Amino acid sequence: MSTEPNTPELPPEVFNVYCDESCHLENDHQKAMVLGALWCPASTTAKLSDGIRQIKIAHHFDRRFEIKWTKVSAGKVEFYLDLVRFFFASSSLHFRAVIIADKAKLRHEEHQQTHDDWYYKMHFRLLENLLNPKARYHIFIDIKDNWGGRKVDHLRTVLSNNLYDFSQTIVEQIQIIRSEESELLQLSDLLIGAVSYVNRQLWENPGKLQVIAEIRRLSGYRLTHTTLLREDKLNLFRWAPWEMRV
Repeated sequence: MSTEPNTPELPPEVFNVYCDESCHLENDHQKAMVLGALWCPASTTAKLSDGIRQIKIAHHFDRRFEIKWTKVSAGKVEFYLDLVRFFFASSSLHFRAVIIADKAKLRHEEHQQTHDDWYYKMHFRLLENLLNPKARYHIFIDIKDNWGGRKVDHLRTVLSNNLYDFSQTIVEQIQIIRSEESELLQLSDLLIGAVSYVNRQLWENPGKLQVIAEIRRLSGYRLTHTTLLREDKLNLFRWAPWEMRV
């Protein structure tokens, strides 16, 4: 008879995932589109959020000031550079983006789908590689007109089925929230905006170019190409229409 003590099984780690996108509309006259997800252990969310609020205060912004890529300017660039450095210095924070380089090449009618159908599939592609079947996930999606309760439920079902998790215990919830409710969703918007700006080949805003240069310096990536699959700090996937036949 074994005398070894029974080791209690540890509960699975829970991660929060914050999703947003740039230039997702079909006819917005923007060539490139980017979907992104920032994630961290749920246990670190409060500390990370407070760290971001402290950066706001240090730069004389109200704690409720909403971080957005569209607000980046030369006059505020030091604030946004500090946020980028905060992301890279925080071992708990990770980011993944899917880059659709040219929406003009999409052929939805050939695949009997709408742009919204394809948009949902790209969210699946964004999230599928970051999910660990031994962990649990709470996914937060920035509110958009084309994200309703039914689509959110369907995304959870597809992600769960892909993991053979038919009881839906891995992706515990997917929730639509407003960006002003979450500093981490705001940070996700900042990183997505930077990747989008590069891939849309824009150069007009000196402040934004400084932020991009800092992300490139700290990541070692140009932000226009696919990174290694196992890159877990700043992971990029440049999608082409033939990748998924969609």
